[in-house]
Formats: sequence, C-alpha cells, structure tokens
Amino acid sequence: MAVTSRLRHVVSSQQFSRALLEDLIARADEIKREPHHFIGRLAGQVMTALFYEPSTRTRLSFEAAMLRLGGATMGTDNAREFSSAAKGETLEDTIRIVSGYADVIVLRHNEEGAARRAAAVSGVPIINAGDGPGQHPTQALLDLYTIRDELGRIDGVHVAMVGDLANGRTVRSLTYLLSKFKDIKIWFVAPAQVAMRDDLKAHLDDHHVPWVETADLDAVLPEVDVVYMTRIQKERFTDLEAYNAVKGVYRIDKDAMSRMRKYAILMHPLPRVDEIAPEVDSDDRAAYFRQARNGLHIRMALLDRLLS
Repeated sequence: MAVTSRLRHVVSSQQFSRALLEDLIARADEIKREPHHFIGRLAGQVMTALFYEPSTRTRLSFEAAMLRLGGATMGTDNAREFSSAAKGETLEDTIRIVSGYADVIVLRHNEEGAARRAAAVSGVPIINAGDGPGQHPTQALLDLYTIRDELGRIDGVHVAMVGDLANGRTVRSLTYLLSKFKDIKIWFVAPAQVAMRDDLKAHLDDHHVPWVETADLDAVLPEVDVVYMTRIQKERFTDLEAYNAVKGVYRIDKDAMSRMRKYAILMHPLPRVDEIAPEVDSDDRAAYFRQARNGLHIRMALLDRLLS
C-alpha cells in the first residue's frame, strides 16, 4: 500500500512516503504557528471515534483536532461493551454501518489487522488508532514530528527503542517511518522475552538501516540522540509469570539521565507506569509531555489532508 501524495485510509506506517511525511510535518508546523488559518476547514464533517480499547491521549487529541478544524465528533470509548459487538456483530458490519453516519472513522481495536479489515469495507477513510500489537501510525507521525521539532532534524539520528518491543505497536510504527530517512541507526533494547520481532528487523535490513540488539540500556544511553521508552504491557501477556519476569527491567531516573548526551531527548508514548521516575520530568530533555501535545497538531494536519 505505497502512498506518495494521496491518502484514502491510514492503516500502517509503511504506506507513507518521505515526501508525504515532510508535507504533513510542514502542515503541522503551519497549524501550530497560525491556527486561525484552519478554523472551520472541516465544518459540516463528522468524525466517529470507535475505540475497542481504552485511550486517553489518542482519542481526546483526535476529537480536539476535529473540533478545532470546525468538524463534529461522536463515538464510544468502550465499543466492545457499548456497541453491537457485545451482541456478536462483526467488525466489518459495524464499519459498514458507521461509515454511513460519518466522514471519517478513527478506529482502535484489540486485534492486529483490524484496521486493514475495516478499510476493506468502509465507505469513508479509516484511521488506525492502534490495532492490538500491530501498529499505531498516527502515534508514529507525532513521534517523528517531535524528533524533528526537538532536534531540528530526522536524518542522521540515532535512536534507542526500549522496553516491550514485541508487543509495542508504537515502536514498530516509528521504526517503519524512520527507515524512510538517511543515516538512521537503531538500538533495540529489550529482554529476550519481548525482543523486537524478526519481520521489522528484516525490513531494516532491506532498507539498509543498521540496527543493534541488546539488553544493556546503560551501555546504549551515551550513544543515542533519542531514548524512546515504553512500558512493559501487562495487558498483552497471557502468562502473569512471564510478565512478572520482565516488568520493571528498565527505569530512567536522574542517574540514567546523567549518562545521556546533553542534547539527547527522552520520549515515551505514555502512559508510563514506573519506567520513568517522576524526578526526571523537570529535565529539559524529558520530551514526553511536549510529544503528547504534538499529537494535536499532527492529527489536525492529517485530518485536514484526508478531508479538505
């Protein structure tokens, strides 16, 4: 699903070209700089947020983005219980129905591949807001935007992806986007039980992006420009003993920050549990709250691109 300049659905990070990414970043910059130019752009259009898993940042930032563009929103944040899914209706049938009511559907689902299934039957654009352990492309867009915003560049950055990489849809999506840029190097820092999957490492090999796999975070901290922390996701484990074996394995505190480069940034898709100590929040290099705020502008840019 290669995309250069036109967007219909947003299902995976692989579909974005570098040119399209740069266009969205430029549009987000313009929205942040001159928001009054975008007031009312989507007046009369309706966005449905259909969330089968819990969300705070993604759902609210999408709703805020649509409202700031002049559109309207509707939806549910617990579709597994408060939609006809509770009666056994298939995802495909739900999407067919909802696409008759809305101009765009933002879908979060617990099953990998759900967004692609939805896009196959929808009469309106589908935006993947996370499909189980699969992908979360709009999180990756805001992550990429944050790297550019904080460091002034994307080409040449060295990034450590840390934590639950096997189940982490955010790290997968961001890695796919980074592979579009030049002179990228990636460190995958994780216990063996939650190491990055082979398909993504093969993708990097195919695109000549060097990567290193290690469990030693301390050794990696001085080598990178971006530390991208993720929590160990308890909800993705079926075996509590397996979860307990890896939870809390990595933690960023002031001592860890002292080993990072002076200009390096610490990112996290949130929510955090205990993998970043609150004492780190006051460090200028702690970018995760600025990162979350960037979600508004990049999602405004995306909705504007899809629907204008």
